[in-house]
Amino acid sequence: MKNLSFPKDLQIRKGWHYRQVYNEGKRLHGSGFSLVCRANDQGFSRIGISVNRKIRGAVRRNRIKRIIRESFRLYRDRYPKEVDIVFTVRPDFSLPSPQVISEAVEPLARRWE
Repeated sequence: MKNLSFPKDLQIRKGWHYRQVYNEGKRLHGSGFSLVCRANDQGFSRIGISVNRKIRGAVRRNRIKRIIRESFRLYRDRYPKEVDIVFTVRPDFSLPSPQVISEAVEPLARRWE
């Protein structure tokens, strides 16, 4: 059975971790979003989410973050392995569900490997 939990250690939480990923990571561009990936030595992938403030309304930005976290939690196997990922969202982002997001991420993950 697949482990569907989402513990805190799967999230990038510190500002200096984000800066490390942004400075040393490889950028993979999708439709309305980008993934910035940097290899780590944790043995598992971690995700951080950055939503542009040009997306008006905190409720909308937080909903986008929840959907992305849920995508990572449910479809972790579609994301790059053993990397720190910062999922950056641009104002033209329009992916409505975790499944659609994971399907959009899958080709980018293949480019990483």
